[in-house]
Amino acid sequence: MAFLSGPRQVGKTTIARLFNENSVYLNWDNDDHRRLIIKGPASVVEYIGLPKSRIVIFDELHKYPNWKIFLKGFYDTFGLQSEFKIIVSGSARLDIYRKGGDSLMGRYFLYRVHPFTVGELVSTDIPSKGYKKPSILPDSHWEKLVRFGGFPLPFLKGNTRYYNRWKRTRLSQIFREDIFDIARVHEIRMIEILAELLRLRAGQLANYASLARQLRVSEDSVRRWLGLLENLYYCFSIRPWHKNIGRSLRKTPKYYLWDWGMIEDMGARNENMIACHLLKTTHVLTDLGLGDFSLYFLRTKDRREVDFLVNRNGTPWFIAEVKSSDAALNKNLAYFQKALGSKHAFQITMDAPYIDADCFSLPYPVKVPARTFLSQLI
Repeated sequence: MAFLSGPRQVGKTTIARLFNENSVYLNWDNDDHRRLIIKGPASVVEYIGLPKSRIVIFDELHKYPNWKIFLKGFYDTFGLQSEFKIIVSGSARLDIYRKGGDSLMGRYFLYRVHPFTVGELVSTDIPSKGYKKPSILPDSHWEKLVRFGGFPLPFLKGNTRYYNRWKRTRLSQIFREDIFDIARVHEIRMIEILAELLRLRAGQLANYASLARQLRVSEDSVRRWLGLLENLYYCFSIRPWHKNIGRSLRKTPKYYLWDWGMIEDMGARNENMIACHLLKTTHVLTDLGLGDFSLYFLRTKDRREVDFLVNRNGTPWFIAEVKSSDAALNKNLAYFQKALGSKHAFQITMDAPYIDADCFSLPYPVKVPARTFLSQLI
């Protein structure tokens, strides 16, 4: 089975429904479909029949309390003998409920769905070596991506008023529906305030004590709520890399938003946008079995810092620093590249024009245009 996990409004249902030929779509929110699913796997099979290679799509199935038992029975009884191809999509909560007592282990692959990125907009190729040839993105697409983020609807509309309405609706869904299901009612308002504080501090080191004082709660509550916001795809954390780096930070993470369009400060928005692109690259390459990729940042106690490190199969692959405009090459790139032995070191310049050159052909610290570098990622 294929599980599609990701933020609300990112396009999971749309992706699943692209498989129109010989497919059956069942949505838990549809009354008729819900009654059919509750009756059990045999009733579903009676409804759809048993032809070879049929694609069955279950959407929002995690809202059914017994969804894992249902899927296990459906897959074990009918999935193998009839060669059903099964896609399970849903809101971000699917990923939370999948983790607890996972009786479906070994029966599915998880695919994490991300917002649009430069690399996806210029080419949907998946490069086996982790990056592809550079391609130019039209100016209009680049401007919309920077301003409105990569979620499909606001990107395609490209309209400020529409984005503002869409943003309010999405946040309401997260805080009034998703969090309402898994948190105590009196905590919801505090979690909303914490989310706003994260928006204002995107890309900064997390200071749990400061957040706890502002909210007048314990640090344990702050940590728990941050974990909840991560599980619901409001934000994600990046932890410091500490291997082979003396006096490095070891625990304190940075937090970024999945929707970088929400961030008003342009410097913070630019860094958040790059973080989202790098996270998508590590997730997609890992989910497709092309290696074990992960994302970190670099910072020592004496304040040497580089924004990002991408790790491939346990080895630093490249490091990257983000600049909004052209600036002198950050000396920390050479320092960390030597210390880590990473193959590449990039200083990504957001306002630089596109250059038709392979960023990954150079083994030393170099300034690269964001539009070129990002086009080579997923």
